[in-house]
Amino acid sequence: MDEYNFPEDCQYTEEDEWVRDEGRRVRVGITDYAQCQLGDVVFVELPEVGTTLSRGASFGTIESVKAVSDLFAPLAGVIVEVNEKLVEAPEKINESCYGEGWILVVEPEDPSDVTSLMGAAAYREHVDGRDH
Repeated sequence: MDEYNFPEDCQYTEEDEWVRDEGRRVRVGITDYAQCQLGDVVFVELPEVGTTLSRGASFGTIESVKAVSDLFAPLAGVIVEVNEKLVEAPEKINESCYGEGWILVVEPEDPSDVTSLMGAAAYREHVDGRDH
């Protein structure tokens, strides 16, 4: 399982999204595991800035050469920024899922919700359990 990168500065969901706390806002993307499972990402459906998310609700889709998958909100809040670069270059998710391949920035309804997500070690165990 060492082939996947799960940065310690992120929290993770069972749906394979990562969340990086940036003070009053959080940055969201899909994990290295998710982008590896998807293969080459060819399209990302981005929500509108100002959209209110409900935790666990779908906020868009990600399409690869293998599959189309829903993206799920890791926490409730309002979208304050989307990564417009993904419209022209969705492959950034494969190239740098924790960097230039981020998907959106959310202002959480309750910032303490971030602590309810999995840390890197717990997420690694979660992924390990799926691969066996």
